[in-house]
Amino acid sequence: MSAIAQSSASHEPITKMAAPVEDHEIVDSSFTAIINAPIEKIDIPNWCFALSEHEYQGCSPAHIAAGFTTAPDGKRMSINVEIIGGSLMVQHYVETLGRKDHLILESVSDLFTPTGRTTIRVHWELSVKVIDSRRCEFINHVRSWATKEFMAFFERQGIRSRCFGHSASPCRSLTTRARRRFLRPASNEPRSGTERQHLACDLAAPWRRHNDEART
Repeated sequence: MSAIAQSSASHEPITKMAAPVEDHEIVDSSFTAIINAPIEKIDIPNWCFALSEHEYQGCSPAHIAAGFTTAPDGKRMSINVEIIGGSLMVQHYVETLGRKDHLILESVSDLFTPTGRTTIRVHWELSVKVIDSRRCEFINHVRSWATKEFMAFFERQGIRSRCFGHSASPCRSLTTRARRRFLRPASNEPRSGTERQHLACDLAAPWRRHNDEART
């Protein structure tokens, strides 16, 4: 298996996640893909926490950097730096559930916009379920909510929070496709540099189209 990442929050203590504003959900997106391997060979936490920065960057042209650490209570964390909705985000993912077939990560993420910095709450869930003895279905589910800080930040500028969510969705779809291609049985060799380079090129074209459409 390869690996992925998670991390902790900067404005909020890791052990005390900022409460989301429940009626201000920004993103709720779920994508699936088929993995050609029996479910016994899948270990999502191992894949998630062993992913190299180079492989993380290959999953999406919006991915910048990834690192790993632990929370004060010893939980595994992954720090992901990426561009979402045209803004730089630092994800501080803390592992809250870590089974081979099911991983849940929570983050109070830092969002850097041209007009300042704020936070957003992110719930990232990865799971697999059996299709047959040789295949399983990979499910990538991401939800995010406005924090009180986020709401105040955008209200001061007269911007609706849902505008950010609409621009984030295409990126999530592309990233899911890439992660499915990197998620391999534990016995398999990691992808070659050429395979990763081709993957990045495949993903770049639709991402550029989305950016072009957003500008028009």
